[in-house]
Amino acid sequence: MPPPDARRPASASPLISPEELFHGLGRPGLRIVDVRWYLDRPGGGRESYQAGHIPEAIFLDLDADLSAPEGDGRHPLPDAIVFAGRLGAAGIASDDLVVAYDDVGGWVAARLWWMLDDLGHGRVAVLDGGLPAWTAAGFPLTTEIPAWPVARLDLAARWTRIVDRDELRERLGRVVLLDARGAPRYEGETEPVDPVAGHIPTAVNRPTAENLDLDGRFLPPDQLAAGFRSLGIGDREVVTSCGSGVSACHHSLAMRAAGLADPILYPGSWSDWGGAGYPIATGPEPGEPPLGPRDEAARPVGNA
Repeated sequence: MPPPDARRPASASPLISPEELFHGLGRPGLRIVDVRWYLDRPGGGRESYQAGHIPEAIFLDLDADLSAPEGDGRHPLPDAIVFAGRLGAAGIASDDLVVAYDDVGGWVAARLWWMLDDLGHGRVAVLDGGLPAWTAAGFPLTTEIPAWPVARLDLAARWTRIVDRDELRERLGRVVLLDARGAPRYEGETEPVDPVAGHIPTAVNRPTAENLDLDGRFLPPDQLAAGFRSLGIGDREVVTSCGSGVSACHHSLAMRAAGLADPILYPGSWSDWGGAGYPIATGPEPGEPPLGPRDEAARPVGNA
């Protein structure tokens, strides 16, 4: 495959293969970002990075670099200008091709992809298959930590393809709401992080694993498109959600790869919705849009 091109247009694939990335190492204008993160291991992503990472990769932390310290939900989006300054300080410039990777199927890497893409940086991709695909191909790891010079990164001043909980509540039933969490969390059988279990009424469940093949690589575009269309995606707008606005970006990435229209992200997702005492549904069915005045928001609906 050809090496990555730092001049690739915004319409290029949001995915890059291990082979393509390997052949691009050492070329100007390439910035690789390791964003490994583990829900049950605070600091584990950085420890894994220090133990071995793709050559030339820097590390960015989901909690410290890709989220705000306070806001709606567990991983609120940071101020866009602050985010641009943070990445510029890490050495990422406006003309760079940014490649993000993780080791969990791409759902953390998709968060960085979505953030840069939403703010207008058209040269960003996710490593298809992540670190497992890289090592399976026989490509090397290193413990050397690069230090890129501070760069200028020009991005938009605000997020655009997002919705907050109040706007979403008003639109339930008129949008296709995709929940990217695993079925046990969606159905309310378990909730390891947030105080309330269940899902937003009308949400349909499509775990991120359904975007991947058995090797952890993204399915071909036609299969991705067919999977999303089977959930009723057509003329209605799509909103993606998850636990805290991270793995929901995996669906945004998959829909882009499939050639479908970009969805809207609910950044706060379940951690914001459930924490606000809004209506919930449990069980395998989506449930109906909540009815009644806002002061009934705490009343569970659906398959409670």
